[in-house]
Amino acid sequence: MIQIQYQDVLEKENAKLIDEVFEELALQNHLVCDSTSFCFVARDEGKVVGVLTGRSYYKEVHIRDLAVIPSARHQHVGTSLMIAVEDYFRKKGFEQINLTTYQFQAPEFYKKCGYVVEFQRVDKQNPLLTKYFLIKYLRES
Repeated sequence: MIQIQYQDVLEKENAKLIDEVFEELALQNHLVCDSTSFCFVARDEGKVVGVLTGRSYYKEVHIRDLAVIPSARHQHVGTSLMIAVEDYFRKKGFEQINLTTYQFQAPEFYKKCGYVVEFQRVDKQNPLLTKYFLIKYLRES
């Protein structure tokens, strides 16, 4: 009988299983998955002031989290992290970057960075939880 267990942390062996299954499925479809996690860190005088994480696969990049400490906000730390990610993956031949954010977080920031809203899921009970799905193409069509 199958048993399901909740875990707070993704163990390395389970992350490896996910990567192997995704790679196998991609190969069956004559695609290259190349799923890779990444992290960019911004430091000011050795102190971490911002972190951006995500995952790249196929021809796209997904930004998972962007956090800048309050004392470093409005100093272009977030913008610098976004530019670093875009430059890094553009040079590697990726075609797009996508991400999600909530109304109370940073949809306007991402728009200023050149991202376009593809979809908006409105939360009628709490507008602050309206979710934005954004994308930026790294190559001109």
